[in-house]
Amino acid sequence: MANKVVAFGELVWDIFGEDKVLGGAPANFVFRLNTFGDKGILLSRVGIDEFGEEALKRMEELGISNENVQIDNVFPTGTVDVKVDSEGRPDYHIKKDVSFDHIEFTTEALRLVRDADCLCFGTLVQRYGISKNTLRELIKEAPKPLKFLDIKLRKDCYTKSIIESSLVFADILRLKENELYSLKNELGLFEYESKALANELINEYKLDLVLVTKGKNGAFALDKNNNYFEDPGYYIDLIDTVGSGVAFSAGFMHYYLSGKGIEDSLKFGNAAGALTAATHGATNKIDKSKILHLIKNGKRR
Repeated sequence: MANKVVAFGELVWDIFGEDKVLGGAPANFVFRLNTFGDKGILLSRVGIDEFGEEALKRMEELGISNENVQIDNVFPTGTVDVKVDSEGRPDYHIKKDVSFDHIEFTTEALRLVRDADCLCFGTLVQRYGISKNTLRELIKEAPKPLKFLDIKLRKDCYTKSIIESSLVFADILRLKENELYSLKNELGLFEYESKALANELINEYKLDLVLVTKGKNGAFALDKNNNYFEDPGYYIDLIDTVGSGVAFSAGFMHYYLSGKGIEDSLKFGNAAGALTAATHGATNKIDKSKILHLIKNGKRR
């Protein structure tokens, strides 16, 4: 049976010079889950403008329902200027005070979250009060779904308070290894090594599981019982890493929510992220068969 996952947050256009690609981590997460056969639902908001109209149309083309994307009469659709360096790493410049900052609480949104297996959220959508308060109300009124925090610490888009409250709400945390050390500084953590820092977060914030992605070096997982799993990276023809972390998250949760173990889920997520980095942008469809083939036959670092 398909997993039902609600992703709350930003829907934006990623601008690559003269080109633009529909993005936002929650939207990319839903897209990737849907390609795996799950039912992903996006709760977001766009402006009543050309970018907003294009976004709704593009969602349909990508197989993402736009039924739960609100329309804003005041604030514009979100945009992000993306610059990719020589190693495929993106740098994001995110426009402030846009429509996704003003997602409103509705009874339909609450119904969807209450009926879901998992709620995915991040920190970017919490930078302004409206969306932040809506998310917290949804979490308060819908305690049943697994809470998956894909933290994504974008420059100038989070505070210590937002980080701490997000960690308290979460059951599972996914973050990049460099973000782990950002949390060390932001939260005054004591440990110095990645695994120990992950364990400190688990103990401090009562998390069930921490997932850490390490770029070309793969990923590791640590659970509350101190079970540790690591999966090395793959040699791929790198194009860019846009969306690769989200693909990891979607791949992991697709397996994990289906009852697979942490080790198998980690392997599937890691391979999904690697194959995404071998494409341009975050919304190129990747068949599960290709992911499984990479797991079996891929050259490891």
